[in-house]
Amino acid sequence: QVQLVESGGGLVQAGGSLRLSCAASGRTISKYVMGWFRQAPGKEREFVGGISRSGGSTPYADSVKGRFTISRDNAKNTVYLRMNSLKPEDTAVYYCGSANPIGGDSVPIAPYEYGAWGQGTQVTVSS
Repeated sequence: QVQLVESGGGLVQAGGSLRLSCAASGRTISKYVMGWFRQAPGKEREFVGGISRSGGSTPYADSVKGRFTISRDNAKNTVYLRMNSLKPEDTAVYYCGSANPIGGDSVPIAPYEYGAWGQGTQVTVSS
């Protein structure tokens, strides 16, 4: 089983930027589709974006499209989430997850399709 640890969260003003990291251990992330999710207080965990094993597919939620960018560095066993033009509504705990879809390299958007999760990192955007 892969173990995931997120970092890079913090407090930032609206319009600012952050880069989150998701460091993996135990197994190489090249075997996995990786996803970023977030969960605000009182809300369900929602898909932010993901990256296929090949890196050729990076779907995003409409709410972050054009502002967030996901990348992966298999040599460092790390996935990144670059967040620009942050808004107060981006405030949440951000989680990375790993998925191993059978028979393809598509990025799942449902949390239940991810087998491992990190502990999360808090992102707070002030207005």
